[in-house]
Amino acid sequence: MKRRAGILIITGLLIISGLLVLPGCGKDKVVLQIYNWGEFIDPGLLEKFEKETGIKVELDLYETNEHMLAKLEAGGTQYDVVFPSDYVIEEMIKKDMLYKIDFNNIPNFKYVSDRFKNLNYDPTNEYSVPYFWGTLGILYNTEMVDEEVDSWDILWNEKYAGKILMLDSMRDTIGVALKKLGYSLNTTDTEKLEQAKQLLIQQRPLVNGYYVDEIKDMMINGDAAIAVDWSGSAMDIYWEGIDYIKYVVPKEGSNLWFDCMVIPKTSQHKKEAEMFINFMLDPENAYQNSLYVGYASPVTEAFERIMQENPEVAEMDAYNPSEEVLDKCEVFIDLGDSRSLFSRIWTEIKVQ
Repeated sequence: MKRRAGILIITGLLIISGLLVLPGCGKDKVVLQIYNWGEFIDPGLLEKFEKETGIKVELDLYETNEHMLAKLEAGGTQYDVVFPSDYVIEEMIKKDMLYKIDFNNIPNFKYVSDRFKNLNYDPTNEYSVPYFWGTLGILYNTEMVDEEVDSWDILWNEKYAGKILMLDSMRDTIGVALKKLGYSLNTTDTEKLEQAKQLLIQQRPLVNGYYVDEIKDMMINGDAAIAVDWSGSAMDIYWEGIDYIKYVVPKEGSNLWFDCMVIPKTSQHKKEAEMFINFMLDPENAYQNSLYVGYASPVTEAFERIMQENPEVAEMDAYNPSEEVLDKCEVFIDLGDSRSLFSRIWTEIKVQ
């Protein structure tokens, strides 16, 4: 997937942070400030957008939803487009942090499959446009794991001590423990969350570490046998031609997630932000972006084109999960006041 490195990348011109316009031949040029997950967009598309529109793009990166949200809430930013996940969109709407999108400026929204519209986190589809979607599951090295992998239980198998990678992501990792226990990953029941915390503390001696960016490379290099990761990482590994790493959504169920494009109220260029969103939904651009990033696109033509050109991926849960798999998955919801409870539990796990 998604989700890597937290460095600042600047495309186009060198830009002083916070500068919104640049002088050019007597005419001011808009600088669109994009805040996205690492390696979650094809840089070639940013160049194409700049060439087609004359709008410069500044791209800043984050590793987790929580980091992104904290930065926006701290103020001092002027991001025009950000890419939060479902439950964070719900929270941002409640906090009045997002502009409503003028869909008259986004005609390419017609290419988005209906299955990705009017979902619970934005039920009237006023604030968000779907970007990528996928699941959370287990990556495993078939040269190091000689048993069937179909359950979260394997993450607690002492046989793989020191060879297990967990995600440095509060909702995902606590969610794994909750699903292993048979609970909803959205529960706010303190007793159930305490059980999940104890389960993850019990697991700590077996865990190599908590990572985000490093997981894919560590798996490829054989530094770990098993990892919790997002489906896009599995597809990324597949597109690289590596056949000894597989991906599975455990039988207990997992997270089904949607990452979207939204316009925060920090934006100084809403119209240009909508131009950018419309550009990313163009079927050709969505196809190119999906191939580069590895995740499944909500743009029907892009999604189907990849399966037509690579029929084998239609059978892969990492790209095209079956209805049986999806039926076992849940979408994260905003925790509301219980977010602090999750944060406390996460801190107590990490300090062990």
